[in-house]
Amino acid sequence: MAENILIVTEDEELLDDLLRLCAAAGTEADVAHGAPTSGVSWASWGGAASWERAPLILVGDDCARAPGFGGEVATGPPGALRRPGVLLVGRDLDDSGVWERGARIGAEGVVVLPDAESWLTGRIADAAEEIGQPALTVGVFGGRGGAGASTLACALAVTAARAGRRTMLIDGDPLGGGIDVLLGGEGTEGLRWPAFAESRGRVAGAALEESLPRLHDLTVLSWDRGDSVLIPADAMKSVLSAARRRGGVVVVDLPRRVDETVTEALVQLDLGLAVVPAELRAVAAAHRMASRVRMVVRDLRVVVRTPGGPGGERSYGPGLDEDEVARLLELPLAGELPWERGLLEDIDRGIPPGHEKSGALARFCRAFWDQAFGGGEVAA
Repeated sequence: MAENILIVTEDEELLDDLLRLCAAAGTEADVAHGAPTSGVSWASWGGAASWERAPLILVGDDCARAPGFGGEVATGPPGALRRPGVLLVGRDLDDSGVWERGARIGAEGVVVLPDAESWLTGRIADAAEEIGQPALTVGVFGGRGGAGASTLACALAVTAARAGRRTMLIDGDPLGGGIDVLLGGEGTEGLRWPAFAESRGRVAGAALEESLPRLHDLTVLSWDRGDSVLIPADAMKSVLSAARRRGGVVVVDLPRRVDETVTEALVQLDLGLAVVPAELRAVAAAHRMASRVRMVVRDLRVVVRTPGGPGGERSYGPGLDEDEVARLLELPLAGELPWERGLLEDIDRGIPPGHEKSGALARFCRAFWDQAFGGGEVAA
C-alpha cells in the first residue's frame, strides 16, 4: 500500500494550508510535529518510516530552523535526512535565509505560499499517483489522406501492449471515424472524447485510465458516433498530460491539419512519425504538413509506405525509394512499411492492425520500439 504524503511542521496555520492542498489534490497526509530532538536517532523517531518511504515530504520552514534538520542529530548518520522528494515550505519571499535552509536539509526546492499553491497542489497530486518516468509519447500523422497513419498508430499501440508495456492509444482526429473501430471495439463500454470536452487543469491519470475502454490489453480514448467534433485545446492538454503521467507508452493518432488543439498534442510528443506513401504527390503534400509539425516536434521522422494494395499491385504509380522520400522531406527515415496482405479483411473481422505477429506491421513496430527504448524494456 502506498505511503501518504508527510508534512513536518509545528506551525498550525501552515499545517492547515498544507492539509487543504492535500485535500485539493485528492490525497491524505501524515503529520510529524517537529524534528527529533538531540540524542534521538531518525531510526527511532516516530516519523522515521514515513520519512524513508513517503512519496513527498513537505517540511515547514519553522522546523527547518531546528538543529535536527541540519544533520546534527547525534545518533543519526551524516546526511541521514538526505533523500529525493523533500520540499521546504515557507511564507516569506523576502527571507533570503529560506534558500540556505533548503540547501542545508537537502530539499530539492523551496516553495513559498500562497504564491505557489497551484504548483504545489499539482506536485502533491503527482506524488500521490506515484508518478515516475513519463510515458514515451509518439504521434502519428499521414502525409496525405489514406496514407495509413491510423493503421500504424493502432499497430504501434497493439505491439507495445503485447510486449507488456502500459499503453494508451489516443484518437486525436475527430473526423477519422473513431479509432476504436479499427480495434473492433466500438461497442465496448467506457468514456469517449466528448466526456472530456470540458476538462481543464489537472486530470487524474489513474481516473482517466480506469474510465476508458480497454481493448487488446491497451487503453483507448476514441470518439463516439455523435455529432460533437470539437475538443478545446485545454482539454487536449489536460487529458494528454494525465495519460503521460501514467508512464509506459502513449500513441496519438493525429489529423493532417494543425490547429490549436493539435498543437497542444504536438507540444507533448517525444517523437513524431509522418506516414508517407512512396509517390511524388504524397511527398509534396507531406512536405507542407511536416514543415508545420517540425516547428513544434523536435524529433520528427518519416515512415515510407511502399506502393501496393490488397492484391499487391502498385496502386500509386511509379514509386520512389524510401531514402529518396526521406531526402526530399529532409527528415530522418524511421523505416519502410510494406503493405500487409489480408489487413483489410482482418479489420473487418475485428482483428486489429499489428495483431499478426509475423506481419509487416508487427515487425516494423517491434523494430521501432526496440530502437525507441534502446533495446531495453520499459516498466509497465
